[in-house]
Amino acid sequence: MNKIIKTVISCAVVMLLMQNGLYAQATLPKWWFGVSGGANANFYDGTTQRLNNSLIVPAAFHKGNGVRPFGSLLVEYRPTPIWGAALNVGYDGRGGKFKDVVAPCNCPATLETNTSYLTIEPTLRVNPWGGNFYMFAGPRLGVNLQKDFAYTQLRQDNSDGEFSEMRKNVISGQVGAGYDIQLSASEKVTKFVLSPFVSYQPYFGQDVRHIESWSNTTVRVGVALKFGNGRKALAEVVTVPVAIADVAFSVRAPKPVLLQRQVSETLPLLSYVFFDENSTEIPARYVKLSAAEAGSFKEIQLQQESAVNTDGRANRQLNVYYNVLNILGDRMRTNPEISITLSGASLKGPSEGKLFAENIKNYLVSAFAIDQTRIAVNGRTKPVNPSEQPGGKKELTLLREGDRRVDIQSNSTALMMEVGGANMKPIQINTTQGDPTDSHVIFNVENANVLKSYTIDVTDQNGMSKQYGPFTKAKESIPGKTILGDKTSGDYKVKMTATRKDGTMVTKESTLRLDSQVVQIEKGLRYSILFNFNKATTVATYEQFIANVVAPLIESGSTVVIHGHTDIIGSDAYNVKLSQQRAAEAQQLIEKALLKAGKTNVKFETIGVGEAADRSPFGNDKPEERFYNRTVIIDINPGK
Repeated sequence: MNKIIKTVISCAVVMLLMQNGLYAQATLPKWWFGVSGGANANFYDGTTQRLNNSLIVPAAFHKGNGVRPFGSLLVEYRPTPIWGAALNVGYDGRGGKFKDVVAPCNCPATLETNTSYLTIEPTLRVNPWGGNFYMFAGPRLGVNLQKDFAYTQLRQDNSDGEFSEMRKNVISGQVGAGYDIQLSASEKVTKFVLSPFVSYQPYFGQDVRHIESWSNTTVRVGVALKFGNGRKALAEVVTVPVAIADVAFSVRAPKPVLLQRQVSETLPLLSYVFFDENSTEIPARYVKLSAAEAGSFKEIQLQQESAVNTDGRANRQLNVYYNVLNILGDRMRTNPEISITLSGASLKGPSEGKLFAENIKNYLVSAFAIDQTRIAVNGRTKPVNPSEQPGGKKELTLLREGDRRVDIQSNSTALMMEVGGANMKPIQINTTQGDPTDSHVIFNVENANVLKSYTIDVTDQNGMSKQYGPFTKAKESIPGKTILGDKTSGDYKVKMTATRKDGTMVTKESTLRLDSQVVQIEKGLRYSILFNFNKATTVATYEQFIANVVAPLIESGSTVVIHGHTDIIGSDAYNVKLSQQRAAEAQQLIEKALLKAGKTNVKFETIGVGEAADRSPFGNDKPEERFYNRTVIIDINPGK
């Protein structure tokens, strides 16, 4: 507690010394004056067809958008650091272009507007924490200045004019936020501030005309330059010595038992092959074999034991997935009764989708000698289960990357499996996992940021010393075997010698006991469940898989760890909730199966982490990575 108090006092003193000097600070002005400028992003909704009394266009316009300038004179009054008020009076451009339509004559038609207003915007301003960040809200009165339009239609003359039935005055509202960047020195009486801001003005009250239903929503982004005169306050110069942060040093010995988990993992195998934009060739990331290499390829080669590596799971799984065409070829070669359909999908049309499928068929025929009559192909614009849904407007690029693919379809249980419904029969991966830091000596240096560098001297009972470093980070580690050497155990003195950034020296000492570690192997099982895009409920076949395959392997006294994940499509908050729902549903299905089997005393550790990059099973650069991230991972750890 004393260290915390000392640190807080030191920070406070430093801030005071920064603010006090030979000249006293000037107080902030209460009145501010200035100008602002920016851009209005205007979004049109509703309907307009009768442009004026002499022109009714044959096809109605509905939606549109555009960017127009905004500029104003402003005045602000800030009686307190928290509350204030402001008034903007200026030019407000609300023009734009409606989305093109096709007239009954099959003639494309366009409509552009050049509407603008004299805007009067009083707002209430609040600085919730008394700092530079502020929020504002208030009404907006717009007085119409311009109401021009330009209408064009193929096969007829262009029509320019003015809208009729325009509302002279519109009354609406806005909310926004800004940040004041001080441009003047603290001792200057005249203050200048640069203030970037953003505001949102919804469609409420912004019906542009007395007729029809055209409304306008605006997002404004801009910057204001403000100035005002404060008062110079005489302040006493205070000189207080700044406390120097203490440096603490501690040592953590390796764990006496080095725990390693031998995991047998059931990996769902996506039955999709994704294609890159502007190419119909099978992407280079998919493993393609020559005819000679394919002759000796066996699926079981991908199931071999992997080395201990906490970061390699994603690479191992993707290596298996990127062999999906070779796994397909091996299974079809081993099971002559298997026949498949390759269904290619491309937004450019069924012909390109079919070409995707043809290229995969050609590979299977040439490399694995599969009879081409066993492989049917077709093309589509969208796959059977697309990620892009009707009416969707957000992150369409990522969704469409996932829909540019070939689906592998078959009724054969030797190829496909109930896991995931449309997914291929999963593959088993055996791996050993461990945490390398469990075998390391950990050195912790508190407040290492005040040091230039430090070294570590480790001295054994015979006076033999080894030096490590120099280091700069707050936490460093050295393998215990490096220090212990050929010995089975030993007691050591540990000395840290550091140089502060101010040139002074610091020494800290500690002790360390090292013993040879005992390696303990723990066996576990891991299963993954894949979800369709934006779905939190499993398909019926997954319920059968959990009840018939996963639950019977869970014994009383086991711990079941369930982690829910999502891809990066959607907001962080939404994805956290979605992953939690996925994990919770998996737990409910397991609990239901365990209750039916009469198994008790099973502990669950269930969490949803959303799209968190540091917890995500895979990256999110490729569509197949995003598909694999829509998952729940179930680890079954047996009881002791």
